[in-house]
Amino acid sequence: MLDQSGASEGDDDVVEEVKGFLDLAHANAFARAYVRDSIERCRVPGAADRDVLQSWFAFGENAEVVDAGEEGWKSSTELDDFASNPATPMERDWRTLDPRRLVSDEELAGPPDENDQDEDDDAFVAEIIRHRQQER
Repeated sequence: MLDQSGASEGDDDVVEEVKGFLDLAHANAFARAYVRDSIERCRVPGAADRDVLQSWFAFGENAEVVDAGEEGWKSSTELDDFASNPATPMERDWRTLDPRRLVSDEELAGPPDENDQDEDDDAFVAEIIRHRQQER
């Protein structure tokens, strides 16, 4: 993540490095949603597009997909469109794309149970998902 406010120390402006994406498409989707959310947090009712961008450049956070060359998503290609068109909740939901929230199959299964090795683990996984949805 890049801090657009200029508040970060040093020359690199890197606030946070996020790793662990499944592939380039996953990283691009995360970066895009992260910037969309940041722009929406800078939007105030009645603000002109240029005011939204000005606020974002002063206070917002940028995200870049590094080491991906031309295939990596860059905010500069969509900033004007983002400022002109408010995002839907799904377009700004970077949290569901955050690889730090991903859970491996092994973590879901937990430690092996010697008595139930032949059982189908799908019921356990479905229960975990159902439980998490009820907590929201």
